[in-house]
Amino acid sequence: MSQSSTTATAIQPEFDTLWGHPKPLWMLFMAEFWERFAFYGIRWALTLYIVAQFFNGDAGGEGYASRTYGAYLALVYATAIFGGYVADRIIGYQKSILLGAVVMSLGLFMIMLPNQQLFLLGLSTVIVGNGLFKPNISSLVGKLYAQNDDRRDRGFTIFYMGINLGGFLAPLATGYLASEIFGTPQHQNYKVVFGAAGIGMLISTIWFFIGRAQLKGTGLLPEDPPAGNNMLKTIIGIVVAIPAVYALMAFVGAQALAWLLGLLFIAVAVYLLAEAKKTGRVQLDRVIALLVLFGFNVTFWMFFEQAGSSFNFLAQNLVNRDMFGDGSFIFPTGWFQSINSLAILAFAPVLSFIWYLTASKKKEPSIPFKFGLGLLGNALGFVVLMYALTNLVTGDGLIPLWPLVACYVLQSIGELCLSPIGLSMVTKLAPARVVGLAMGGWFLSVATGNNLSGLLAGEISGETGMTIESALAGFSFSFYLLLGAGIVLLLISPLINKLMHGVK
Repeated sequence: MSQSSTTATAIQPEFDTLWGHPKPLWMLFMAEFWERFAFYGIRWALTLYIVAQFFNGDAGGEGYASRTYGAYLALVYATAIFGGYVADRIIGYQKSILLGAVVMSLGLFMIMLPNQQLFLLGLSTVIVGNGLFKPNISSLVGKLYAQNDDRRDRGFTIFYMGINLGGFLAPLATGYLASEIFGTPQHQNYKVVFGAAGIGMLISTIWFFIGRAQLKGTGLLPEDPPAGNNMLKTIIGIVVAIPAVYALMAFVGAQALAWLLGLLFIAVAVYLLAEAKKTGRVQLDRVIALLVLFGFNVTFWMFFEQAGSSFNFLAQNLVNRDMFGDGSFIFPTGWFQSINSLAILAFAPVLSFIWYLTASKKKEPSIPFKFGLGLLGNALGFVVLMYALTNLVTGDGLIPLWPLVACYVLQSIGELCLSPIGLSMVTKLAPARVVGLAMGGWFLSVATGNNLSGLLAGEISGETGMTIESALAGFSFSFYLLLGAGIVLLLISPLINKLMHGVK
């Protein structure tokens, strides 16, 4: 076993509890809250900003903006695979998180500059920093609980609420800044949006730096602080990685990136299988189950992440956002992004209670079954949009606001059945010595789905921008594929359960 995994298992510290969970959970909760404030603070604005700033508002830029957004999200999650390795083997989880937070802050301030090349370079810097931050803070949550601690799933659900509290408040705050504070065209105000996100990331950095003493050494390598050359090598790697990521975004494009992500996923899968085989048949079966669920995770995020691309253009151009019909209040486009997080906050305690209640009666759905429910919840969101685009289009070519709101809510319920459960699943099924790498593999599956989401959104917008007809065709395709995947997963969930050998 590696030194880091030995620390996590043989020297498991005892934590004081707060509200039934280890106290460091709440510190990590707030660090993740501010990081998500930064992430979601710019998420809604990116595609709209690209069209407004670099295409002078021409709807023909929607396809490029969607593909760029998909590539950005894909690389945000794909770099987690390298961040997990750095934490597992080189500088430890705590230092990876701090270094990633600093790099992300720098990138967020860079994208304030209204130059397309600097904008892409700033996004590349955010991507690299996020790769060091995101998988490792999730892994730290898992390390707060013993392997057989039944509070683990509920702890991840609480942590997921921190993610979504930041995700709820950020679009409200930055959307208001962009649309109300200054009397100038909206894209000129996006620099304030990006700056506010940068400040949020700085707060996350400071919060974790101060609060990490609560972790009692969890997430540190035994020889920590590591030799200076380890940190230097990591920094050199960051300096090299940023222009490499820039090249992927600026020159390779989303279609070629899909192939690269596929090859990387195969490499990670082979590595995880090889590590599992060293431990024995049970661990090998568990990794096979993990990889199967990674595949279904790709499908979920391919369609869920329409939220930041095609749904944005739908909201801006094809939804009637006039709340009172007299032009006195136009619902800001960015505020739709808060609906997902608000629904998570509202329904996370409900789902958590349902899992607790069913567990107490020994009838809790299995992890694969919950994943299947997540896919079906995602599918139901598209049904509402299909109905609206077929039956509710007004004479001026708009649909009401409520179907898009309902879609976000239904998708969010589906997300709750899948995403926080997935984070917990990785820490249970992965070989102990490569939990960070396996968490990176989870985010790599998210990355692949996000990249495909950008390609799909680009097809929906086409060369001239989204129309009622193109939206209906794209969202109908989304529904039928999600429905089929969800049904298949529900049917094969008993087989996947056998491969998990008792992991709940």
